[in-house]
Amino acid sequence: MRIAINGFGRIGRTVLRQVLTDPAHADIEVAAINDIAPPEICAYLLKYDSVYGPFPGSIALDGDGLSVAGRRIAMTTQPDLGQLRLAGVDVLMECTGKIDTRAQAERFRETGAARMLISGPSDGAEVTCVLGANEAAMGAARIVSNASCTTNALAPLLKALDAACGIERGHMTTVHVYTGSQPMVDAPRGDTLVRSRAGAVSMVPTTTSATRLIDAVLPALAGRITGAAVRVPAISVSAIDLTVTLARPPADMTAMLRRIAEGSPVIAAIDDACVSTDLRGRPESLILALPETLVSGPQVRIFGWYDNEWGFAARMIDMARRMA
Repeated sequence: MRIAINGFGRIGRTVLRQVLTDPAHADIEVAAINDIAPPEICAYLLKYDSVYGPFPGSIALDGDGLSVAGRRIAMTTQPDLGQLRLAGVDVLMECTGKIDTRAQAERFRETGAARMLISGPSDGAEVTCVLGANEAAMGAARIVSNASCTTNALAPLLKALDAACGIERGHMTTVHVYTGSQPMVDAPRGDTLVRSRAGAVSMVPTTTSATRLIDAVLPALAGRITGAAVRVPAISVSAIDLTVTLARPPADMTAMLRRIAEGSPVIAAIDDACVSTDLRGRPESLILALPETLVSGPQVRIFGWYDNEWGFAARMIDMARRMA
């Protein structure tokens, strides 16, 4: 499989790290990387990462390319998606976060790439897919959104719970690390007042796109799941805190969650008492913290961790394989 990465930010770099360090991805060729930042900065940020540490291999600029761990990857600094030349590429991973409309997304067809996978919510996608929830909806779509990291954590769990127990209603709060959408110091940002406050100083209550995306990914649950977010001063690993009312509560909820994890390719479960840093670098979409489960009649509280960068990047690779 040949891929190209457009936008070499947190997700683009994490995708490349996984492709180059996991032997399971030895069959993937990264044909090109495009980012408007100077190549020397892109190389530096790949070599030294504040979350995952130094890259475990050699990195050097090589003319108009990047030599990484013995592989040479072409690099460009083209700001216009439609100007990229990617003939022979199976999947273009669109990781800029800038594709908001179908007109913008359709420009990928000018690149010569066969398909495009967008690393986030996008109105430009033909379909939004989450592995473990609705991947069958992809069909022959050429422009696919991989939804959000929180939706990837939540949707497979909701689908499994609804199938086993029937969900009448529910509410999810994501305890989410700060991201590049927030300022380091108080400054105007975003469409809500609190998003303008320094992200590494305060807990910031805000919205989450997961609520809207769940309705699209799991239409059978549309209107039954609400959601909110609290951005917290941590740099990696987020969590979902889900409360649902079940039509058919199981006799042993912990055992039910364990079975869900055992039968899912994207959900895991842990019995240990862990904190967020313990789950850094985990590739699953969601890691259920079984000791945190609480049951009160038909109402159940479920808590789970997810590495919002590493896990989401892993799903980007999985979804690209399906598309290719």
